[in-house]
Amino acid sequence: MTLRIAVQMDPMESVKIAGDSSFALMLGAQARGHEIFHYDVGTLAWESDGTPRGRITAHAAPVEVRRVEGDHFTMGDPLQVDLAHDMDVILMRQDPPFDLGYISAALLLDRLKGQTLVSNDPREVVNAPEKMFVLDYAQFMPPTLIARTMDEVRAFQQKHGAIVVKPLHGNGGKAIFKLDADGTNASALFEVFNQTWPEAHMVQPFLPEVSEGDKRIVLVDGEFAGAINRKPGEGEFRSNLAQGGYAEAATLTAREEEICAAMGPELARRGLTFVGIDVIGGKWLTEINVTSPTGIVAIDRFNGSDTVGAILDAVERRHAAMVAAA
Repeated sequence: MTLRIAVQMDPMESVKIAGDSSFALMLGAQARGHEIFHYDVGTLAWESDGTPRGRITAHAAPVEVRRVEGDHFTMGDPLQVDLAHDMDVILMRQDPPFDLGYISAALLLDRLKGQTLVSNDPREVVNAPEKMFVLDYAQFMPPTLIARTMDEVRAFQQKHGAIVVKPLHGNGGKAIFKLDADGTNASALFEVFNQTWPEAHMVQPFLPEVSEGDKRIVLVDGEFAGAINRKPGEGEFRSNLAQGGYAEAATLTAREEEICAAMGPELARRGLTFVGIDVIGGKWLTEINVTSPTGIVAIDRFNGSDTVGAILDAVERRHAAMVAAA
């Protein structure tokens, strides 16, 4: 069955095709014969029609994609489309930050439930901020503090030595700082964090095992689909590929298998079809990424797998089930 798939994402011009997961999904969907559309979340609109659902529209353009650097897409003219009636599937793939704009768009898309499949489920994306949802699996996490006050941070640092400080709703390894055990610059750093973000911040011990890699594990409908081990680049402690890290093939440790088994059923129940979790040193769970997970291009390249196909299979199954239930 041919599906009309709208991808809510950042501008096509900014896509780095060598490793972009959204682009890989578009290529895969196009190869299956699906019609692909692109729209910017800024064009999303809701208008009353006398029902709670309302009429939800966006300015979407048909797009053809190809793996040609510098000439990777051809886009038609954007038209205002009714997302409930003109589209079958929406892939919610715009990058964070996970702010009020992101949340508001997700809550609008949630009103499409039962009419157009949105993946990942937008209501559950709102309910599962990556550095908060992970707290449900604290038994697999390193010691963690979420706080805004220096007294709390200094007490935590006295217990654990060198620490890492992260924005609670950051992404891509941005604004992650390591503070040595002596606490130098801790006060100044927290002044900046508290002035920049209104929420609390995540603090964890610095894990020396990060030099061995930070594993990205992808689960599709709660099932393990593939993994890569990301290592920091020269002069860095962050292993994110967006921050100069590099990837290598990886398999799962027994502990990582336990982590996947513990959360898999809940991810599937929530409609979180494509999820990327991060595990350091084969044992420390640090994040559950549900907003716009990445890593599938490298996973498939290193492992000879078809994670893209597994995700599209899951989306097609969920759409068929939604239509059957209507």
